[in-house]
Amino acid sequence: MSGTQKVAFVVFRTMLALIFVNSGVHKILGWSQTAGYMASKGMPVVPFFLAMTILVEVGAGLALIFGFKPNIAAGVLAAFMVPVTLIFHNFWASPAAEQQMQMMQFIKNVAIIGGLGMTAISSVGEKSCGEASKTEATKTVEM
Repeated sequence: MSGTQKVAFVVFRTMLALIFVNSGVHKILGWSQTAGYMASKGMPVVPFFLAMTILVEVGAGLALIFGFKPNIAAGVLAAFMVPVTLIFHNFWASPAAEQQMQMMQFIKNVAIIGGLGMTAISSVGEKSCGEASKTEATKTVEM
């Protein structure tokens, strides 16, 4: 991959991750509203699942942005998105007035899962941020 391609990949990976970090932060700030929405969808043990959701969205999102094990971070986010999409955007079970909006959200999430899958595959073998700096430090010391 050329230098320009590497920069573009990091920029696009960051753009993909921002939706998760933003969503996680908003869940923290709107804990009660989010918990109520989750409960309305039949989620059990809402406080636990809400805390885990925030941990995954913010933690894996930041890992993806900073390039820390990006293939794992993207894989975790993709796996997380599957049940989220099926539970919260089940357009087939939504009232008629909501079906089109829920279908759009469902398709958007499927596209994000695809982008995360591509990111996970493209990042295999890529050094994470910590490994890259260790390698550079070792090269500097050896010179």
